[in-house]
Amino acid sequence: MHGTRFPSGDPQADRRAEFAETLAHLGDAAGAIEALTGALELAPGWAAGWFRLGEYLEATGDTEAAVTAYNRACAADPADPLGAGLRRDLLRDVPLVDRLPPAFVELLFDQYAPRFDRALVDRLGYRGPEQLGQALDRAGIIRVDRALDLGCGTGLTGAVLRPRSGWLAGIDISAGMLTEAREKALYDRLDQADITALEIGESYDLIAAGDVFNYIGALERTIGWCAGSLTPGGTLVFNVEQGDGPVTLHEGRRFRHSRAYVAGLLDEAGFARVSCTECTLRHDRGAPVAALTVLASLPGSTVTYQGDGESEVPA
Repeated sequence: MHGTRFPSGDPQADRRAEFAETLAHLGDAAGAIEALTGALELAPGWAAGWFRLGEYLEATGDTEAAVTAYNRACAADPADPLGAGLRRDLLRDVPLVDRLPPAFVELLFDQYAPRFDRALVDRLGYRGPEQLGQALDRAGIIRVDRALDLGCGTGLTGAVLRPRSGWLAGIDISAGMLTEAREKALYDRLDQADITALEIGESYDLIAAGDVFNYIGALERTIGWCAGSLTPGGTLVFNVEQGDGPVTLHEGRRFRHSRAYVAGLLDEAGFARVSCTECTLRHDRGAPVAALTVLASLPGSTVTYQGDGESEVPA
C-alpha cells in the first residue's frame, strides 16, 4: 500500500516517500528503506509511513525491524485502519489479536465496494450465499416474518434472503458497501454499524451472516448477541473458513474457526441443535477455501435437519 495514498501532512516527507516507492519499484529495497526512514524522521507520527516501512522490511526478511515498524504504526494511530497490528502478529509465533480492527475492515470494504461482486463471484467463485440458501432449504425454512443480514455487504446474501423474508434488514460497517446494497433495492432497512458492538434490541426470526465471521475472530460476543436477538425458535445461519485451532489468523488477514469451537459457542449460547456442513466457500490463489456452513435453532423451533453430508451437534 503506497504511503502517499495517505499523506503525512509534510510535503517534504511525502516527496521522500514517493522517491522510496520509485526505488522499491526498481528493486532497490535498501534504498527504499533508507528514503522512507528519512521521511519518517520528518513525520514521526505518520502511521501510513510506518506501515509502508514495515512492508519494505518484511519483504527483505528483516522480521524484527518490520515488527518494530508495525508497532510504531499502531502507536501512531490506535484505530489501525491499515491493519498494521495484523501484519505484525502474522510475523509472531503467538498472534496477539483475536479480531480485526473495525477501522481496518471499514476502510478495506469502502475501497473494495465498487468491484466487490465482480471480484468475489466472477474471479474467486464465491458460493457463500448459495450455500446459506441450501442450508435453509434443507432445514425447511421457506418463509419468516423478520430477517437480518448481518454484515450484509453489497447484498449478495440479501438476494437469497429476500424471497424468504416478509421484512429484511441489513447491517454493515462500510458505507461504500451499503451504497452498493441500496442500489439493489432488496432491503426494507439498511444501517451502518460495527456488528461486534451491537446492543440487543430488536428481535428477528432469522439472522444470516455470509462470509462475515471470518473478519471478527473471537465470536463469543457476536454469537451471544445473535442468540439474544432471535425470537424463540429463531434461526442463525452463517459460514466460516475452517481451521484446526479454535481461532486462527492466517496470511490473508482473515480468521479461521474450528468445528469444535463453533459448536461449543452455539451450545453455550443456548441453541437447541447445530448443523455443520463442510463446503468450499471460494477459491484463493487457485486453491479451494475449506469452510463450514452452520445452521442453528433456538429451543422451540420446528426446524428439521436432513442429511446430505451434514453433521448434527445436539445441544
